[in-house]
Formats: sequence, structure tokens, C-alpha cells
Amino acid sequence: MSIRSRIGIQLKNDSILSVYCHWDGYPEFNGKKLKEHFNTRAKVAELIDGGDISALWTNAGWKNETLEQTGPLYYSSRGEDCPPRFDANLAEYLSPDGCEEYHYLFRNGEWVCYNMNQFDDSKLSEVIEIPSAALHV
Repeated sequence: MSIRSRIGIQLKNDSILSVYCHWDGYPEFNGKKLKEHFNTRAKVAELIDGGDISALWTNAGWKNETLEQTGPLYYSSRGEDCPPRFDANLAEYLSPDGCEEYHYLFRNGEWVCYNMNQFDDSKLSEVIEIPSAALHV
């Protein structure tokens, strides 16, 4: 089962640039990988610049071939045009109109994770902790 997420960076005017990520969106995987490998503004900007992502951290390509490097698998690598999305502010970024279960936002040098699994439209998205322990393999 895919756990979908949205990965964003807050810009200087509080707007947000983000991409969709299809697989492994839960905090115990994507959250940890974001903290481990995309932990500077420059790295996050480069990640988002690639557009929407199938898998954030993989060494498998679109034809199940082994890639030379482990990292994001972008939809653009199979010819799709999926540019980053622009949201004017945090409320727009967190609007429940998407299909993502988690939203990640890099702001003030830190990752924040929002649980988008809400069932009451009046309830704001809950901020949850991204685990720091090693992944179980």
C-alpha cells in the first residue's frame, strides 16, 4: 500500500513550493530520510526542483533495474512533466483537498510533519514527531 505525502519548503514570503511523493510517505521512512539526507535549504530546494517523486529513497529504476545511486525517483525520469506546486501560505498548503496522508515542510532549518489523516474538516492538521531512531530492516 502506498502512503502518499507532500514535501515542501517555506519561501521567504511564507509561500510554499512542494512536490508530491507517492511511496513510503509515513514519518518512519520519508520523514527520517528527509531529516537524514535533505537537511539543508540547498538540498531541499534541489529535491523539490526535480518535481513530483515516485519514491524518495530508492536504488530501483522504472524498469526495476538497479541504479548507480540511491535517491529520489522522479516522474520526470520517465518523461512526465510534474513541476512543483506553489501555495500562497500554510493554510493553502495544508488544505485537505489532496490525497496525501502526510505533509512535510522544511522551515527555519527543520522538518515539520503534518498528519493529514483527518476526518473532521474543522480540525487542523496535527503536527507529529518524525522518529530519529534507526530504521528496522
